[in-house]
Amino acid sequence: ANTVNAFAKMNHRRPELFDAVAEASIPIIDTFNSQEIALTVNAFAKMDHRHPALFDAVAKAAMPSIGNFTSQALANTANAFAKMDHDYPELFDEVASAAIPIIETFTAQEIALTVNAFAKTDHRHPELFDA
Repeated sequence: ANTVNAFAKMNHRRPELFDAVAEASIPIIDTFNSQEIALTVNAFAKMDHRHPALFDAVAKAAMPSIGNFTSQALANTANAFAKMDHDYPELFDEVASAAIPIIETFTAQEIALTVNAFAKTDHRHPELFDA
C-alpha cells in the first residue's frame, strides 16, 4: 500500500510495479486494514491504473469489516471505485450503511468525496443523502 501510494503521490508512472503490487496483494488483501485498502485503491485511481481483479478483491475483502472503516477510509475507498468506474453496488451499499451512523465525523471534504462517488456511479442511496 505504501509503495504504490508513494509512487502516486510523486505521479511517477510504473505500470509494471502497479501490476506486480496488484497481483501480490490479491491473495493477501483480506489482511489489509482499512487504511491500507484505501491507500491502495486510491493510488491506483490517482494513476488511472486499472486492475479490475484487484478492485473486485478489495471490495470482497472490505465489505465484512467496513463497519470498522474511518470516515476517511470510507470516503477514499468509494471515491477510488468511482474514479475507476468500477461498478460494485454491494460495496457502495456497505459504504452507505457504515457511513450513516458516523456521518457527523465526516469532514466536508469526506462528505463531498462520498456523495460525489455515489453520484458518479449513479448509485442511489436516499438514506445516505438524507443523513
